[in-house]
Amino acid sequence: MLTRTVIDRTVRAALDEDAPWGDLTSESLIVETAGARAALVAREQGLFSGGDVFEAAFRLTDPRCEVTLLVEDGELFTPGDTLAVVTGPARAVLTAERVGLNFVQRMSGIATLTALYVAEVAHTGARIADTRKTTPGLRAVERHAVRNGGGHNHRFSLSDAVMVKDNHLAVLRQKGVSITAALQGAIAQLPHTTHVEVEVDSIDQIEAVLAADVDTIMLDNFTLDMLRAGVEIIAGRATVEASGGVTLDTVRAIAETGVDVISVGALTHSARALDLGLDIAVEG
Repeated sequence: MLTRTVIDRTVRAALDEDAPWGDLTSESLIVETAGARAALVAREQGLFSGGDVFEAAFRLTDPRCEVTLLVEDGELFTPGDTLAVVTGPARAVLTAERVGLNFVQRMSGIATLTALYVAEVAHTGARIADTRKTTPGLRAVERHAVRNGGGHNHRFSLSDAVMVKDNHLAVLRQKGVSITAALQGAIAQLPHTTHVEVEVDSIDQIEAVLAADVDTIMLDNFTLDMLRAGVEIIAGRATVEASGGVTLDTVRAIAETGVDVISVGALTHSARALDLGLDIAVEG
């Protein structure tokens, strides 16, 4: 959840990084009494995300700054659209400009890319989900952008759910431990509300995992034929997730195999920042 506390903590860290001892340029060139009006303008089409984060960059720099958002998160915009207007002390507006833009450009890029993936699978029952392949320290804002694009969030952190991956299974095999027995033992220790997911990389692993009565099985780097076979074997006994190297060119065919969830690391690790500009006019 992208709360104001999370936003302020994240934006404050970015502002401290960008101007640790103030903005030397603005403070030496711009008179303290000057005011400014700035317009956030779209240079290309996209889906907006990050309005509250953009606002925080200016508010935390100087509480006298006012940001009026003209579009909502998740709303489509076209080139030339004014997305927000900022007014306040010129020094503060200039100081916060880059941090505010960095956040809203990146978040809008993620939302826009996510929407493309969601559109590709809209005719199926599959949902598009993100992964933990996020920018360190920016997971909350990046995952908010995924939701703005119509996607869904996977577990937020290692503390939120049990997700047994290939390296976990490799350790168990080296120790000669039965995968089914190990999963059953783990589940017996967990609260009944804890979701348990297991990643498999071959069809012959599925039955042993199903025998432990897990919630989700991730079919990792399966071919389309293998995905269809996996869906048939699981037969509704667990949620089926497909993952591994998913692209815009392949996601439609993956969804059509009948999987329930498709997790896409590219939503956050490969999204391009959108071209948005802040046009500033200094007054006084």
